Amino acid sequence: MTDSPDQPGRPDDVDTAFWLWVAALPLLAIGYVVDLLTARAHPTGLILALSLVFVGILVAVVLTFLFLMRQGYRWARTLLTGGAIATVVYSISNLFTVERPDAAAMGYAAPVIIGSVLIAGGVYLLHRKDSHEFFMR
Repeated sequence: MTDSPDQPGRPDDVDTAFWLWVAALPLLAIGYVVDLLTARAHPTGLILALSLVFVGILVAVVLTFLFLMRQGYRWARTLLTGGAIATVVYSISNLFTVERPDAAAMGYAAPVIIGSVLIAGGVYLLHRKDSHEFFMR
């Protein structure tokens, strides 16, 4: 991205937050798929296919918002922040409220905990002073 007099260069915090989100996205998707496939009454057939397509579409939408956020769009940062809060709350509450077999619990907990920490770090970096000044659009 080129610097112009009215648009400062992209801060390192925004780039770091972007990469934290990119690392967290597949982890959280893996956690969701593990949870989907190991649930006691797991879906089969059409419902399973639709659930997997939904995850793919959601990942594509989040990636799109990440690239828009990286270009300085404030509304993309706002949507990502709201989605991050909802994701972390859902993931953490799902850790403690759903009973799973031991292997499935580890297969869900490891990527979800790491992904939630990465997303929380990304949100924090997006709202620091330098990052906040970057979002002008």
